[in-house]
Amino acid sequence: MRIPIFQIDAFTSRRFGGNPAAVMPMKTFLADAILQAIAAENNLAETAFLVPENGDYRLRWFTPKVEVPLCGHATLASAAVVMERLEPGRNRVVFQSASGPLAVERGRAGYTMDFPVRPSEPVAMVPELVQALGVVPIEVLANEFNYMALLESEKLLRELAPDMAALARIGRPGVIVTAASEGDYDFISRYFAPAKGIPEDPVTGAAHCMLAPYWAKRLGKKDFRAFQASQRGGEVVCRLVNDRVELRGECVFYLEGEVEV
Repeated sequence: MRIPIFQIDAFTSRRFGGNPAAVMPMKTFLADAILQAIAAENNLAETAFLVPENGDYRLRWFTPKVEVPLCGHATLASAAVVMERLEPGRNRVVFQSASGPLAVERGRAGYTMDFPVRPSEPVAMVPELVQALGVVPIEVLANEFNYMALLESEKLLRELAPDMAALARIGRPGVIVTAASEGDYDFISRYFAPAKGIPEDPVTGAAHCMLAPYWAKRLGKKDFRAFQASQRGGEVVCRLVNDRVELRGECVFYLEGEVEV
C-alpha cells in the first residue's frame, strides 16, 4: 500500500525554520499500531493522519511514542495540505479531532486556527521540576497536560539546559517555560516533552492554548505576538477569544512523496 506523505515546516515563512510535521492523507485510518509505527519511522515531533469525513476531515496526531489529543503545528500543516494540494482554492476546513472540531481559515497572512483554551492554576513549587530545570521559577502553574514555569528573564530561558531524563518523570506529559520578551514580542517560551518522545519541540501550537490565557491575565490584553525560542524558532500570533485561542502562522512545503506500508 502506498500512502501520500508531505513534510511541512509550520509556524515559519522560511524553509528549515519552524516545526516540521508529516501529513499523511488516507481513505480510512489504518490500525493504531501501524499508525504509531509510521510516526516512529518518520521520527518527527508529530505525524498527522487525516481522512475525509462529511465534506471535511478527521485528524489524528502521533509523536514517535504516543498518540496526542491536540497538536498545533501538525494541524497547521494539515490545513496547508488540504487547501494547497488536496483541494486547491479551498479557504476553510474543519478537522474533527479528540479535542473537538478545529476550524482553520486561510488568509493573506497565513492560516488562522481556532483551538480550545487550556486553563491552568498556580501550584506549589515542585521540587522535581526545579531540579530538572536547574533554575527556580518565579511561579509554577499546571493543568492535566503540562506544567508551566515562569522564569525571571528571556536570557535565563534561552540558556536553559534541562535534564531531559528527569523531566520525563515529573508526572505531566510536557513542560512549558515562559518569560516576558525583552524584544519585539509579548512573551517567549520553550516546550519540553521527553515523556512523549520529544525532548524539545521547536514550535508548539497547543502550548499557546495554555500560554495565551496566562499572559492575558498578566498583561491585561488579548492579542499577542509570541516567539518560541528553540534552535529552529518560530513565531505564533495569538488572540484569546472567550474560551478559544486563535493561533496564526505560515507554512512552507519541504517534501512531497509516498511511503510504502
